[in-house]
Amino acid sequence: MKKILKALLILILVVVAAVALLFGWLTAVEYMPDAEEAAEVKLSGDVDRLKPGQPLTILSWNIGYAGLGKDSDFFMDGGKDTRSADRETVGRYLEGIRRTIDEQNADLVILQEVDSNSYRTYSIDERTVLDRGMSCETFALNYSCPFVPIPMPPIGKVHSGLYTMTDGLTIERAERISLPCPFTWPTRVANLKRCLLVSYLPIEGSDKQLVLVNLHLEAYDDGEGKIAQTNQLRDFITAEYEKGNYVIAGGDFNQVFPGSLTCYPNTHPENWEPGVLDIDMLPQGWQLAYDLGTPTCRLLNQPYDPSDTVGTQYYVIDGLILSPNVTLESAETVDAKFENSDHNPVKVEVVLN
Repeated sequence: MKKILKALLILILVVVAAVALLFGWLTAVEYMPDAEEAAEVKLSGDVDRLKPGQPLTILSWNIGYAGLGKDSDFFMDGGKDTRSADRETVGRYLEGIRRTIDEQNADLVILQEVDSNSYRTYSIDERTVLDRGMSCETFALNYSCPFVPIPMPPIGKVHSGLYTMTDGLTIERAERISLPCPFTWPTRVANLKRCLLVSYLPIEGSDKQLVLVNLHLEAYDDGEGKIAQTNQLRDFITAEYEKGNYVIAGGDFNQVFPGSLTCYPNTHPENWEPGVLDIDMLPQGWQLAYDLGTPTCRLLNQPYDPSDTVGTQYYVIDGLILSPNVTLESAETVDAKFENSDHNPVKVEVVLN
């Protein structure tokens, strides 16, 4: 009996030591970006400056790292998976995402959850597929960890972020601006480091710019993180508008837009419940651009089955914010039927006044 107890004690000590070493290593290599960093801008085609009064089409889409298509569920939403079944599935989803982007023929594309070297997407650099035919691009990491140790089997290495592309328009410069992180050690070391990817597009004959903000706010916090990040977003975009710039901020807010809960009541709060976007946080004259006619996101508690009206949960948590000097012509959720991502794209047409 003593030998058994001794063996168990040794085993427990070995496990504790291994966990301590793992988190010691993760702490030592933790991704700790500066408050503001320059983001590289790459040109791969002919570009022009924006023209005054030029109509613009903008597409925003959380592509779910091409790993959360119709056949997928996810452990944080009540499902079980952490990874697509195989590399071919990721490739199929990714090509489907690229085709959908091409079909929309947008001038500006802002994408969230784009992997560049992650275990969950078989180390595929998804940008090499998505940027085909685009003229200008920029990227900002918001998740970089050499080994995410949860659940079992673990997520493993993640290298992912926000990706902005243009078709024929020039991005003069871009910045990564860190957002508040609501998590403390040790949860923080293997978690996302949320940010804004800000692209500055020059306007012909003007010293003003279009400030395009790509964002993906907190998802699995207690709510305080979303609020703090939304407040920082508001402060940033209003400061840019006060400089005389045009401002468009869009992406995945992980907060339902006004009227969303009426159209799509949350019947699965035990799995995941988004925040509620407070429209009063916007100064007078600012506008939300979104579409309630088609949901922008589905719950990943199970593979997608639109006929299962009990198990399937929808949300409208994706959209854009427009400054008062930007006129909204139309806003549409593109019904991609959640074929290749757990989100649908949002497409808006605007004019800079």
